[in-house]
Amino acid sequence: MEPATMAWTLAAAGFALVYWFVWVMGAAEVQGKRAVDLQMGSIAGDKVGDKYSQYWSFFRSPKETAAAATADKVPAFVDTFYNLVTDIYEWGWGQSFHFSPSLPGRSHRDATRVHEERVADLLEARPGKRLLDVGCGVGGPMRAITAHSGSNVVGITINEYQVNRARSHNRKAGLDAQCEVVCGNFMAMPFPDASFDGAYSIEATCHAPRLQDVYGEVFRVLKPGGLYVSYEWVTTPLYRADDPEHVEVIQGIERGDALPGLRRQDEIAAVAKEVGFDVVKELDLAVPPSHPWWTRLKMGRLSYWRNSLVIRALTLLRVAPKGVSEVHEMLYDTAQHLTRGGETGIFSPMHMVLLRRPEPAAAAE
Repeated sequence: MEPATMAWTLAAAGFALVYWFVWVMGAAEVQGKRAVDLQMGSIAGDKVGDKYSQYWSFFRSPKETAAAATADKVPAFVDTFYNLVTDIYEWGWGQSFHFSPSLPGRSHRDATRVHEERVADLLEARPGKRLLDVGCGVGGPMRAITAHSGSNVVGITINEYQVNRARSHNRKAGLDAQCEVVCGNFMAMPFPDASFDGAYSIEATCHAPRLQDVYGEVFRVLKPGGLYVSYEWVTTPLYRADDPEHVEVIQGIERGDALPGLRRQDEIAAVAKEVGFDVVKELDLAVPPSHPWWTRLKMGRLSYWRNSLVIRALTLLRVAPKGVSEVHEMLYDTAQHLTRGGETGIFSPMHMVLLRRPEPAAAAE
């Protein structure tokens, strides 16, 4: 083959490879995020490194982390985290930022939808009902729950960038008349008392330094008799604080997911009762007969190399902001800790509680 022909062939092959990696291999869901669209939320491109360093400063040491985990500091810390990771989550995972038990013979998307529709069924959601999504992200669950039940859903998230992403997705799905999104702190929500028929949170309240604060707010905005279902991130009874591997796994999950500290499984129902809820049902959805939730995280080395190469190339070309590679590396490391937490059984991201705000007569008894 002539040198010129070989050069053109290699160039064409290189272009095809880049096109596949960047434009075709992109959105985790239809019309989600492509690699070329990766941003760092509302963070200016030249500030990503500073914000990433600021995020990690929260985890100087376990003792200092505990001291820093105050209600006035955590919202800004979590907001920074979601500015850093939202686009990467959408690109590599989808519009629903949570796990779900795998379903044999079914796709990850199917498993996600079933996990979300379970929430609607537990809440007895139907047309005319007004539900609250506590920590809604970019709105994947709210759209699934609205489509499944016909209910109206209002979501709240601390991150303004996620608000804009969720509203855009709602419009594209034709659900913007039923799905509303507001920016706010779920520990001090901007809603009137007794203004929702039901509420749910899917792997979101783990960001609250005190579960009482967010559960108390949900209790306040629910109508008497209203149901609230939450999927909680917890350590299980298998976790041993004297096992170095267990400690490293849990601290790795906390570091990589903006958590002020994971709670024990047995704390959840106790906190719910403390703020006034009746516990209707409590179940860890991660244990058998459920199938493993962490299988989707087991990214092979080739997949990781592929994604890392795309991000590094886009950063070099200044298509993606500097700092995206570091965030991607952090999330990959976190995935290893999450996987190990699932394999050992010391961590569950779906300890489910179904709670009810008592009717006035029942509360007086």
